[in-house]
Amino acid sequence: MTDLSKYRNIGIFAHVDAGKTTTTERILKLTGKIHKIGEVHEGESTMDFMEQEAERGITIQSAATTAYWKDHRFNIIDTPGHVDFTIEVYRSLKVLDGGIGVFCGSGGVEPQSETNWRYANDSKVSRLIYVNKLDRIGADFYRVVKQVEDILAAKPLVMALPIGFEDSFVGVIDLLTRKAWVWDESGDPLKYTIQDVPEDMKAKVEEWREKLIETAVEQDDELMEMYLGGEEPAIEDIKRCIRKGTIAMDFFPTYPGSSFKNKGVQLVLDGVVDYLPNPTEVQPQPETDIEGVETGEFAIVDPSRPLRALVFKIMDDRFGALNFVRIYSGTLKKGDTVMNTYTGKSERVGRMVEMHANDRTEIESAQAGDIVALIGLKNVQTGHTLADPDNPATLEPMVFPDPVISIAIAPKNKGAAEKLGIALNKMVQEDPSFRVETDQETNETILKGMGELHLDIKVDILRRTHGIEVEVGKPQVAYRESITQAVEDSFTHKKQSGGSGQYGKIDYTIQPNEPGAGYAFESVVVGGNVPREFWPAIDKGFKESMNKGVLAGYPVVDVKVTLRDGAFHAVDSSAIAFEIAAKGGYRQTMQKAGPQILEPIMKVDVFTPEDHVGDVIGDLNRRRAMIKSQDTAPIGVRIKAEAPLSEMFGYINTLRTMTSGRGQFSMEFSHYSPCPKNVSETVIKEAAERKKAQEAAR
Repeated sequence: MTDLSKYRNIGIFAHVDAGKTTTTERILKLTGKIHKIGEVHEGESTMDFMEQEAERGITIQSAATTAYWKDHRFNIIDTPGHVDFTIEVYRSLKVLDGGIGVFCGSGGVEPQSETNWRYANDSKVSRLIYVNKLDRIGADFYRVVKQVEDILAAKPLVMALPIGFEDSFVGVIDLLTRKAWVWDESGDPLKYTIQDVPEDMKAKVEEWREKLIETAVEQDDELMEMYLGGEEPAIEDIKRCIRKGTIAMDFFPTYPGSSFKNKGVQLVLDGVVDYLPNPTEVQPQPETDIEGVETGEFAIVDPSRPLRALVFKIMDDRFGALNFVRIYSGTLKKGDTVMNTYTGKSERVGRMVEMHANDRTEIESAQAGDIVALIGLKNVQTGHTLADPDNPATLEPMVFPDPVISIAIAPKNKGAAEKLGIALNKMVQEDPSFRVETDQETNETILKGMGELHLDIKVDILRRTHGIEVEVGKPQVAYRESITQAVEDSFTHKKQSGGSGQYGKIDYTIQPNEPGAGYAFESVVVGGNVPREFWPAIDKGFKESMNKGVLAGYPVVDVKVTLRDGAFHAVDSSAIAFEIAAKGGYRQTMQKAGPQILEPIMKVDVFTPEDHVGDVIGDLNRRRAMIKSQDTAPIGVRIKAEAPLSEMFGYINTLRTMTSGRGQFSMEFSHYSPCPKNVSETVIKEAAERKKAQEAAR
């Protein structure tokens, strides 16, 4: 049995361009996993192995690897920073025990850092903070520490101080040992010397060391009393307290460094060993029933217990589908038969591999605490649980957001249609935030995703990986419909044409529901006017009708239907008759309930140099944006706003033109909001024209 106390399942996450992948490359070099460092900006990093990643210099899908440091095993997942791919971060955090949040020394706490931090809080993942790129112009370690406090409402526990900034950044001072680590200019991470603290930094080191110890000893009353009595605890005792507070997420050990210049990464690795939890130290995963309701049982990390494993990612490669699995309890061997509790079917584990980006090492078995990839599973999707067939249980499933943008595609070569279907099916398996639908009326293939870049990459993957050239329509917004007023109404479905007839009468109220609450159905019928066995059919009739609104055919949200009364016939009434009555009632009543079009509103975060602020705000106002805040940073201004998605297509090109290529922005879905009248009219008109064109095409 492997010693689980030596395991660390960690993820590296941050905003785009904060240096996550570069940091991972340095970790792999230091742990002896790779011998030549590949640079992201040269398109040669180990973890960004997709062509699209190498070309754009960004991480698109999370990559997994295993490395060893000081006889501890690290299972590392490098995640994307771009907001369109946050789903990758969310899934990875779900199965990790600890993480390293990387922040740029000059950019500080950027928009995507906030989203990722929020996901990590939701998943209760303990973290270290690594302030990277301290060799860059405008870098300021202390400013980033302050931003972590102010923007993320988190408590950074500074473990080391930088020696110098920007060009003069040469190393770091470990506060606990009062030793300076100074690297030479060769760029070799192993060429450093450990020296005494420089004279001009002694006072600062003592000030920050005192803060560190004061915060740490709060975790232990005895040590606290000892410290207040003037006695300094031993370093091992302080470390024990830091570990306890880090696992409880009371604070986050914080380190300075520059991954690109190979300075400071060793201390972060030591921090992972010293302070991040092993698999047995995190709260065990709750077990649920198939509906997602907790049973009160937990998947305790123990190799001798029944198998519980969560599939958190599926990746298609030349050898078939790789299912990335986190094993929470039990052991898994090559050739084992396991149960997929979602489908209720058995699956056989053909092969098992340990991943290193896109290389793999065959293994015979794995146990609780491991992250491995399985080959040979047939009907498994992200979020499914694999369990012991004799003792099945489900782990808490993952919830994925709905896409907000869609495009229509068609293969340029008519013979590629079948090939396109197979390729899209594989891509949907890999990415749960990517959806594919076929428009029944036009026969068009519709791709739905989280943003323009997301869909852009998908089309690129079709072209490069699967060799399918497609024509792409212009992006479409995922509008919704809702209502503004309550209406009481009645509908009778009556049909008599020889033999048994159909009869169902319903009295109901259709009213607006709370924003974001979706569709709800309630019956307040007393007595037997509408027998209870017909209520589900009425609910189904209304619910299915909500897929198509009365204004432009978009799905209807935030509506509540209350069944008040009705009537039935002892012979002619049936579930189907009441379902048809509900559908008829929907068509009759929705027009009277003040229907309206809702549009997706996005949280927009724009960074611009100071001399272009006026232009950027003016342009956002023209896009119907609401400016929420404006913060001045040392190297520019950050503007937070909310804007309709329909106005934001192609925004990156406009922003780059306005700011001479120096502006950046990120955008994520916030909520749905009613459209202004002129926009509604345009949306309804376009829907009518589409319908007309479809009918003509028939």
